[in-house]
Amino acid sequence: MESKGLGPFRLRPWFSERVWGRRDLRPWYGEEATAGRKEPVGEAWLTGPQCVVETGAMKGRTLAEVYGDAEFPLLVKILFPSDKLSVQVHPDDVQARAMGQARGKTECWYVLEAEPGAAVALGLKSGATVERVRAAVAAGTNGNMEELMEWVPVAAGEMVFVDAGTVHAIGPGVVLLETQQTCDVTFRLYDYGRPRELHLEQGLQVMRTQTAAGKVKPRAMGGFVRLIEQQYFVVDRYDVSGEGDVTVATDGAGCLVCLSGRGMVESQGSDAVEMLPGRAVVLPVGIGPVVVRSHAGASFVRCFAPAGSGARLRFSAFGFRL
Repeated sequence: MESKGLGPFRLRPWFSERVWGRRDLRPWYGEEATAGRKEPVGEAWLTGPQCVVETGAMKGRTLAEVYGDAEFPLLVKILFPSDKLSVQVHPDDVQARAMGQARGKTECWYVLEAEPGAAVALGLKSGATVERVRAAVAAGTNGNMEELMEWVPVAAGEMVFVDAGTVHAIGPGVVLLETQQTCDVTFRLYDYGRPRELHLEQGLQVMRTQTAAGKVKPRAMGGFVRLIEQQYFVVDRYDVSGEGDVTVATDGAGCLVCLSGRGMVESQGSDAVEMLPGRAVVLPVGIGPVVVRSHAGASFVRCFAPAGSGARLRFSAFGFRL
């Protein structure tokens, strides 16, 4: 979607209940995020189609209404697990389209917080065949599904890549910023005995025993740090110390997500938008570079979809939950 005069705008997060989530999301969000909910909150969707615009000419509309068929190409979330997420896997684009879906799901996790001993599972150990996975799942809590997976310790500031086909899981004690293809196709293989539906056969069809998943080493660039650069997304981190400003290029449709502090996002010909922690400021295609000004310091990430990454496909959710 070209900007057509539309400047940067901020979105209100949409909070998704999950059995593995939390009832206290501080310091990211106050009580309004969890008040009145029966289940704990596991995810804050920052660029979900149901997120409501808080600023500018489109105020009050959802992101889906703003973008229509063009859609916003990236789904950016903050995850708040207090328990283990299910062991799951996502299809790639080819597999998803064969199932009648718009696209697959490749993602990455930027670790915002991590308690000592926090870990994620990335892929299967050598020798973990389809038959062994099926048998482990069939055995339930008496099986060894967790032992078949590669558990990787994580610390705040690390970036983890999870390509489609990777059997994966997230342990408790972390807060993650997830950037992914705009898709929610999830096949749950194992759920630690919780009474939720599994999608074993679908998952076994799309899982790969070897993938490119793993930690990604950051690269210092001109004025920012490149956390990850992949086919579907690029994530960069910017840090403004004290009073200052930084110019941010808008290479494809994307957004800025404030991690700490505050700043004003300024674009030529548009009103400035305040950048707040835990919220996304969308940068429509074609607005040119923006300037982020801060009076007391700010840290934020830029998440964008490179040209040619399939950004104009329609949003489609498969209806399965993590």
